[in-house]
Amino acid sequence: MLEGRSCLLSRVFPSSCQPESEWPYMTYRRLDDISNSKRPLGFDGGDDDEEHRERKLCKRLDCCDMEETEVNQSLCEQSEDQQHSRASSDSDKHINRIGRDNLISCLIRCSRSDYGSIASLNQSFRSLVRSGELYKLRRQNDVIEHWIYFSCQEWEAFDPNRGRWMHLPRMTSNECFLCSDKESCAVGTELLVFGKEVTSHVIFRYSILTNSWSSGMRMNAPRCLFGSASLKEIAILAGGCDSQGNILSSAELYNSETQTWEMLPPMNKPRKMCSGVFMDEKFYVIGGIGGSDSKVLTCGEEYDLTARTWTEIPNMSPGRSGAARETDVPAGEAPPLVAVVNNELYAADYADMEVRKYDKERRVWLTVGRLPERVASMNGWGLAFRACGDQLIVIGGPRALGEGFIEINAWVPGEGPPQWNLLARKQSGNFVYNCAVMGC
Repeated sequence: MLEGRSCLLSRVFPSSCQPESEWPYMTYRRLDDISNSKRPLGFDGGDDDEEHRERKLCKRLDCCDMEETEVNQSLCEQSEDQQHSRASSDSDKHINRIGRDNLISCLIRCSRSDYGSIASLNQSFRSLVRSGELYKLRRQNDVIEHWIYFSCQEWEAFDPNRGRWMHLPRMTSNECFLCSDKESCAVGTELLVFGKEVTSHVIFRYSILTNSWSSGMRMNAPRCLFGSASLKEIAILAGGCDSQGNILSSAELYNSETQTWEMLPPMNKPRKMCSGVFMDEKFYVIGGIGGSDSKVLTCGEEYDLTARTWTEIPNMSPGRSGAARETDVPAGEAPPLVAVVNNELYAADYADMEVRKYDKERRVWLTVGRLPERVASMNGWGLAFRACGDQLIVIGGPRALGEGFIEINAWVPGEGPPQWNLLARKQSGNFVYNCAVMGC
């Protein structure tokens, strides 16, 4: 994903006042390899939009360098201490030495974990990181890191590549929102959290570019208890309930780059408490509850983004052993726990602690193995089952009294039954209220 040599930032910027041993590591292709002969990946002149974006980034660097030079000159006139000015000047010399194109090619291959340190070097880098343009280029060049965002009590993030935990800033929400049912979806560089404040629906948006929450965004048809999934910069939300409790068949598409909502054609059946996934470049809504008598729906629906049509698929919901048929009434069961890895659909059966795989040709579910032993749930609630790159992850903890910790287990699907790898464990509330995986 982010392969290459490990280089110290201070070797590129040796004028920093920090000793080299204290500089954070980043991973990317070695600068001299790139500048000698190899053209940066994704800048081969074959895509006009990408060339335009590259020129835009270079122009941003040029403008920021001019502004920073003026600031540094002013600081030199006002202070006898010119160390910061010399550091910025030396950094600019290194930027000029390796070239703008090579610099951008290097930056998009750096780890997301290093972007905070890179942004602190000078105004040029800070502008590049906060503009979001680097993440667009990463997406175009298939340079993607997946981080896990979840809430047990407060929102946290976990970087599985480096095993790092991070606390997100607190939301400025009221008690009503905190106690309401919430859904979450990660799309582009944003984490969206949906809930209610008194009688109105509200969306809180966390941006990794600013490390802050904001609110005020509204869907065309506000809802809760919907199914959702994201693909690159877009997300689709389908079904759910409106503020009067009516079950919806409508769906909406959100574009994180433009922060706009677009109504899609309605589904064939209204449904709530459903799940959503992207698979084979199509969106699927699976299971849920629908109809005036609140039946359990065993069917799914496929949305073709090109044709803008919905197709019903029978028996796509995984259900569980002894699960309700379509004529039975549910008893507080969670939406289907489903995830897609490498365009293969998997499900977690919380009752039998099994992992199942969907056979797309025969349209049947097959048991492939067991879930991790130390995770528990309440009818499927409190357990997270997600795709994280080429891995399936399970987040949860034991329900035993006094054991307040949570575990993240991962498995790379392949031949044979699941072999779960414990990625991390920490003391925490062991009920996962919301979870989303952001790939950018």
